[in-house]
Amino acid sequence: MGKFKNLRVWQDAMDLAEGIYKITRKMEFSKDFGMCNQIQRAAVSVASNIAEGDERGTNKESVHFFNIAKGSTAEVITQLNIAYRIGYIDKTTFEKCENQSEKIRASLKKLIDKRSNKK
Repeated sequence: MGKFKNLRVWQDAMDLAEGIYKITRKMEFSKDFGMCNQIQRAAVSVASNIAEGDERGTNKESVHFFNIAKGSTAEVITQLNIAYRIGYIDKTTFEKCENQSEKIRASLKKLIDKRSNKK
């Protein structure tokens, strides 16, 4: 615990947040303040909760925050789907970001399982 910057899943979440900020700066997306703000906040929440979870004193506490991060990843995936469906992002961007998000979600599941089984 306490070395969250070394966690691959945290690094991937940081890359996702950076990518989300870049795509939400584009013209149509940036005009929709509500959607733009929501997806940015969800993406930031993923990395932030991974960091907070890894800094917690017990595995039980860590798992709680990793689950929040996993939930925020599902939010990002949902918002990406909406952004794609309404034309804010193209198919290539959508698939890249969705794949990044799914990778993070799967990594969090493994991390949760690992930390849940430790005493």
